[in-house]
Amino acid sequence: MSTVLLWLRRDLRLTDHPALLAACERHQRVVPVYIHAPDEEAPWAPGGAARWWLHHSLKALSESLAAAGSPLVIRAGDSLDTLRALADETGARAVYWSRLYEPAAIARDRRVKDALRRDGLEVESFNSALLCEPWTVKTGSGDPYRVFTPFWRNAVTRLAETRPQPAPTRIAGPAQAPQSLPLNALGLLPKIAWDDGLYAYCRPGEAAALERLDRFCEERIARYSAQRDVPGVAATSGLSPYLHFGEISPRQIVARAQAQAAAGGEAGLLAGSEHFIREVGWREFGHHLLFHFPQTPDQPLYADKYGRFPWRAPADYADDLRAWQRGRTGIPIVDAGMRQLWATGWMHNRVRMIVASLLTKNLLIPWQEGARWFWDTLVDASLANNTLGWQWSAGCGADAAPYYRIFNPVLQSAKFDPQGVYLRQWLPELAALPDDALHAPWEKPALLAGTGYPLPIIDLAASRDRALAAYDAIKTPQPG
Repeated sequence: MSTVLLWLRRDLRLTDHPALLAACERHQRVVPVYIHAPDEEAPWAPGGAARWWLHHSLKALSESLAAAGSPLVIRAGDSLDTLRALADETGARAVYWSRLYEPAAIARDRRVKDALRRDGLEVESFNSALLCEPWTVKTGSGDPYRVFTPFWRNAVTRLAETRPQPAPTRIAGPAQAPQSLPLNALGLLPKIAWDDGLYAYCRPGEAAALERLDRFCEERIARYSAQRDVPGVAATSGLSPYLHFGEISPRQIVARAQAQAAAGGEAGLLAGSEHFIREVGWREFGHHLLFHFPQTPDQPLYADKYGRFPWRAPADYADDLRAWQRGRTGIPIVDAGMRQLWATGWMHNRVRMIVASLLTKNLLIPWQEGARWFWDTLVDASLANNTLGWQWSAGCGADAAPYYRIFNPVLQSAKFDPQGVYLRQWLPELAALPDDALHAPWEKPALLAGTGYPLPIIDLAASRDRALAAYDAIKTPQPG
């Protein structure tokens, strides 16, 4: 009886899983394996919050696979060596996996594929993570896109081709299951407990992802266009970490949103569905950019210009960076976002843009510092999305915010959280202040006194002028 190894990475689900379905259709025995090899993802091994999510996602997947008939095998070490050893142990003559798109993963997977094929094994990879793989969407001249709107106009025509497939009803495992490490042996959970908030706000796993998608489509999607930028309202889907770990596929999300819109009913349903699917498109665009421009996690896309931007020196900005990370800048909407991030491993997207604008433009701290902090603290830390978002905010990447667009955090706060619902949730020391004092409490020092909340670390108007001068300095081309 033929046996196949199913190498699982960030495709931790059973539904709409092309590699799993092919394994079940083509082979009599399927051995699902997860190999913990964070060094192979360097320098972007998962951060602390992502490791926490991964632990619980693997636990949920292990239970699902065991119930389906083939328990998950957990190993640690070099991926190629481990796959070779498992092939010898099980008699497997094939290895299947879902493709990843980060530079280190691509290089590793090519090396593994070539080596296993030289060993005589059948090796095949599948698209499990994207609606459109990066090399399939091109400009008329055959180049990669650098602007979202034409990219999505091209990609959206392919949505009819992306229908999700059901999970296999049964997965036949080997007669004798290979030895497996206990999940706790991977050391994914923190040694010092800081994760109480994650347990309160996060529920990893495929079942939770499907429930969240259904609830969003039934209760929120009709108001998504109108409320998606309001951080004090539960208007977004919260599906980003599930997408990142492959607990749900973008095909499932698009199909469910389209079905909800087709069912009709509440006003705004079609607009909400289209807007929501467009946000999935931004995730596709991020992967498109990362694949074609693999240097961008560390370097600006337009490095010839933005590589000479006059950022402050680390010794000069260390205190300001620490205040930003801890939610102690004295700018309420920024501090609320940073505290939400620390407590829950997630931050509302509108607030992500605000905190990033303050760091890169008002504080003139390199965007890479913010990207690294988000990488370690976000449960949905995706190299593609993280890079796209930070370069967008700094004005140095694809389809970026214009250099002169510097978010005014006070105006943003007053516009998107006028009653201070979000601010009061995450800044309890300001909860008793009246609405008109919440967004810029330093303007009412008598009310601020005794709250323990800090004064701003930066003058917003003066720092805006400084940022504009810095951007003006790189507008003029250098000689030669």
